[in-house]
Amino acid sequence: MSTLIKPGAERQLKNHSSFGQAVRNSLTMAYRGLLKIKRTPEQLFDVTFQPIIFTLMFTYIFGGAISGDVVSYLPVIIPGILVQTVITTSIVTGVQLREDMEKGVFDRFKSLPISRIAPLAGALLADTVRYTIATVLTFVMGYLMGYRPEGGIGSVAIAALLVIACSWAISWIFAFFGVIARTASSVQGISMIVLFPLTFLSNAFVPVDTMPDWLQWFVKINPISHLVTAVRELANNGTAGSDLVFSLVGAAVIVAIFAPITVRAYMRRT
Repeated sequence: MSTLIKPGAERQLKNHSSFGQAVRNSLTMAYRGLLKIKRTPEQLFDVTFQPIIFTLMFTYIFGGAISGDVVSYLPVIIPGILVQTVITTSIVTGVQLREDMEKGVFDRFKSLPISRIAPLAGALLADTVRYTIATVLTFVMGYLMGYRPEGGIGSVAIAALLVIACSWAISWIFAFFGVIARTASSVQGISMIVLFPLTFLSNAFVPVDTMPDWLQWFVKINPISHLVTAVRELANNGTAGSDLVFSLVGAAVIVAIFAPITVRAYMRRT
């Protein structure tokens, strides 16, 4: 029977089989990541307590000064807190990846008959659950405090998916740091240095026109500002503008650049 299959078709079948195995193995590794969360639920502290604490703290500190009252500030701060919280959560991807590599977990995976890329892809897939939890909690906290998004449930769902997708794309950057860095603490330190200026020097918490002129130019080109604006337009107005397109294109560019170099670096290290 095999003699009836042309060499090119045989290679195609082999490649299809390898791809299918990689997908199955990646899903299995993602399930492993979820089991780790189940056994050590403290891993979810950042995505459970951070949305609650940050929403309460920033709303009651800045609400009266910026918008006059808390309720009027909620349409501004909830999308900002959402983006800031979920994007910051993506740092954990690189930190946990580095920790697993330090403990020799990936060395044990190499002895198994699985796709070599599966542990990396599985870790990235599992972390989307963390992003989803942070997203839902942020909107729930906003609703309990009086936030009523006028865009409707459909637009809110699209905004949530947008943030999760962009966070997953950004997690490839931190996964790259996790592969090339020497320690988990260095991954966290580098990631914080990169991410904190981007999140706080944006329009997430205050209007851009309240900032000095020399700072406004950076805030306006900051990709975090575009993502926050896209979420606000969807949740508050039910509209999708150029900021949504910019965010999706930016996420695609990040994946196109960092996914290949992360995989290449990972293959060399393992």
